[in-house]
Amino acid sequence: MKLDRKAFSIKTFAQADNNRAYWLTKTPAERLAAAWRLSCRLYRLDPDNKEDIKLDRNYFKIRKRL
Repeated sequence: MKLDRKAFSIKTFAQADNNRAYWLTKTPAERLAAAWRLSCRLYRLDPDNKEDIKLDRNYFKIRKRL
């Protein structure tokens, strides 16, 4: 698998600051929805079908605190 170099770009601090300003114009609900979509893409889940999303016990385990 190769890294798609077109997907990423080097930015200056001013350009990165503009990105922050963009997200600050969005409502908290819109920001949470964007974060949810990114999380679903990370774990290869369907973000629109919330009923099928279950905790996979192979990746997440409960530990007792001492």
